[in-house]
Amino acid sequence: MAHLESRKHISPDSGFPITLHPKFSDKIKDHAPPEPPRTEIFPGKDRAAFADPEKRALLSAAKRTDLTESIGTVLDDVQLSTLTPEQLDELALLVNERGVVFFRDQDLTTDKQVELFEHYGILDKHPAQKDVKHVIIRGSRENHREILKYTPWPSGDFHADTSFEINPPSYSMLRMEEHPDVGGDTAWVSSYGLYDTLSKAMQKFVDGLHAVHTSRLQYDTILDLWNVGPNRPPIDSHHPAVRTHPVTGLKALNINPGFTTGFAELNKVESDKLLDFFQYHIHSADDHYVRWKWTVGSVAMWDNRCVVHRVIPGRYEGNRRGIRTTVFGEKPYFDPTSESRYEREEKFKEQGQNDGELQEKLDEQKGTPSSSSEPEGNKAVPMTPTRS
Repeated sequence: MAHLESRKHISPDSGFPITLHPKFSDKIKDHAPPEPPRTEIFPGKDRAAFADPEKRALLSAAKRTDLTESIGTVLDDVQLSTLTPEQLDELALLVNERGVVFFRDQDLTTDKQVELFEHYGILDKHPAQKDVKHVIIRGSRENHREILKYTPWPSGDFHADTSFEINPPSYSMLRMEEHPDVGGDTAWVSSYGLYDTLSKAMQKFVDGLHAVHTSRLQYDTILDLWNVGPNRPPIDSHHPAVRTHPVTGLKALNINPGFTTGFAELNKVESDKLLDFFQYHIHSADDHYVRWKWTVGSVAMWDNRCVVHRVIPGRYEGNRRGIRTTVFGEKPYFDPTSESRYEREEKFKEQGQNDGELQEKLDEQKGTPSSSSEPEGNKAVPMTPTRS
């Protein structure tokens, strides 16, 4: 907060800071990014596509605990540093399915984390990242509700990492090196679940929209609040408001309050009202939400294509320092023939019922009782009502 330019300009009438237009803040208008804008890249095939669907190599070495129905899994009794390439592929698939996977008491070093993550593709670089291979993540003890009065980016809100890029990240991994005993948790919400819980009419509507993801607001805030120069010029990308996951084939909502500022096909007020709804929709999604309490040595790996997340601000004591690595993903796309997670679950249920009925018919044709049939003498006899 101390870096905010507005803090240096106090209204004589209210006694509160005056918000400055970026053009009149020297440290914003005079900054010249050292790197050019990015162009689209074409990453190799996702490592999860090579995985055993049953994940036998990984789950034979780890104890799996799902934290909620929709999102979040803990893998205990395993060290990431010892995973084989086959197990790493299966971990990616588990992350595709569960959104975020957690580990405790890991012995990873920064170098080993970087090496491990290079298995998943080309390492990405955050606009404010000085080290090519990782970025340091800290918490926030600032009042993010107040900060938003003076700087345009909602830095405390849900987002998918740098979703404004032409190639937004696919996987991210955060390993905690320092952390307070209480506070500084991170929350994730399933983007599969966010799409699932829309009405059919709303699903049909947003299927045809492009969400405007921008780094312009973060660009100004990085310079003003963080006092760090962004590496690249700001960018607007028009990505599908609903994207198809390249591995699972499922639809995921591709909208987040951190970087989405509107919809290309809508007028300003229409966009604003729809964004208001989606902010409510994300913040009320308790049935598709998981919150992780960090300890030193714990690790989270998530898939930005199917989750949004935020660090929970607070007034905690002590340092919070984590090492994050990310890799480039594909340019987001929407396949109109893809399905939602709920649709797939219902289809599987229906298929299971049909398979059961088919098996019963086959058993009848063979003259053998089906597994669901009972011997004649054991069948329940309907009770005949008696008159009293």
